[in-house]
Amino acid sequence: MTAATQDFHARASEALDDSGFQKSISTLKTGFVAARARAVGALPEYEEMREAGRAIKDHTLANLDFYLERFEAEVTRQGGHVHWAADADEACQIVRDICKRVGAKTVTKGKSMVSEEIGLNQVLEADGLEVLETDAGEYIVQLAKELPSHIVMPTIHKSTEAIADLFYEHHRNQGFDKRADNPAELIGQVRTILRKKYFEADVGITGANFLIAQTGSSVIVTNEGNGDLTSTLAPVHIVTASIEKVVPTLADATTLLRLLVRSALGMEITSYTTVSTGPRRPGDLDGPEEYHVVLVDNGRTKMLAGAFRPMLRCIRCAACMNHCPVYLSVGGHPYGWVYPGPMGAVLTPMIAGHERARELPHACTLNGRCQQVCPVKIPLPDLLRRLRHEQWENHFINAKTRWGVGLWSWLARKPALYHAVTRAAIGVLGWLGHPRGSFRQLPLAGGWTAGRDMPAPQGTTFHAAWAKRQQRP
Repeated sequence: MTAATQDFHARASEALDDSGFQKSISTLKTGFVAARARAVGALPEYEEMREAGRAIKDHTLANLDFYLERFEAEVTRQGGHVHWAADADEACQIVRDICKRVGAKTVTKGKSMVSEEIGLNQVLEADGLEVLETDAGEYIVQLAKELPSHIVMPTIHKSTEAIADLFYEHHRNQGFDKRADNPAELIGQVRTILRKKYFEADVGITGANFLIAQTGSSVIVTNEGNGDLTSTLAPVHIVTASIEKVVPTLADATTLLRLLVRSALGMEITSYTTVSTGPRRPGDLDGPEEYHVVLVDNGRTKMLAGAFRPMLRCIRCAACMNHCPVYLSVGGHPYGWVYPGPMGAVLTPMIAGHERARELPHACTLNGRCQQVCPVKIPLPDLLRRLRHEQWENHFINAKTRWGVGLWSWLARKPALYHAVTRAAIGVLGWLGHPRGSFRQLPLAGGWTAGRDMPAPQGTTFHAAWAKRQQRP
């Protein structure tokens, strides 16, 4: 597992300067956000559903050992196999062993964030297996050798022209000699190439939106049907899922699905909701001969036992990043790993460690929109503040920043001196900046003035203006 996140500022600066990327990501600011607002507005009981979703997840997390054991028992009863993985390396080894045992050469994959998290593709490819992502967006970033930039729309950073160039480079030796130039043709190429691979695959790997303890089932949602083909056509179906994906009953999963799809896509339901329960039974027309579920911990137990348990409610809808001003400015790649946006700013330090992700909790304005739109009411701003506090206490913050914060803290605890200094500073800066109304450069503010002018102060301090206002009759 790798998580090279410490260059967030450098990558964010590149994204801000990339006009093509800025044009591509601007669709999130209107498309997904507006669609979600319409879907939520059309459902009067949405807030009650949010509370129900929160309660389902909290109850399950409080009794996670019970529901995981029940899930395992049901999978086994249905003829499947459950494997427990403490970390990424163990999870990858379990999948490798299954592939080696069945002599697999070709693996098709449905969308799975956990498989991205554990670096499964690279491990299987190192063993000489052909691994093909079947979700169109994941297939594109796989060809481009990139990480997804969004957990629902992996290619939100790419233009149609860039995808057309990528396909022409990779597909022209597979019968597509002409460069396609519209989305329908591009999707047609993906379907044509993958159709043969579905039938050739020895192993199909999917993720799971939910695991149902009551029945031992895994649930996936897609709009392309690739998940169904991946899970039913290959002789072996492997589900990779993190331990918090389990829920007690099918009814609980249904409640969460209603929240997930509206929050993620602004739809009532996806085109395909697929429930897989064990391998093929006598009389079944299709389905795998073997069914395996790899349950991945990878830091979740640590979160479960501490203050970050609410993060395990996450159902991966991406609503938090769709409404985050930081994500909407720089996209997902600056976060440097699988999970971007507010949810990634919490998950990555918890899974990969503060040392690798120390910048991410600070890539937030704490405006609170992520918490407002979260379908399971995760208090993301509170968790980010706590991560910042932990980093401060463990001296992960650099000396220059600690010195600056210490100076401000010392000054802020002396109100009379603080007011005097701020009045003087505003007076001087207002006088110096009066001719232009702004500063192109300013000491200690290079991070701001490198990309925009700093407005010159006008009038007096807030405290002085507020005191004057309070004196009015």
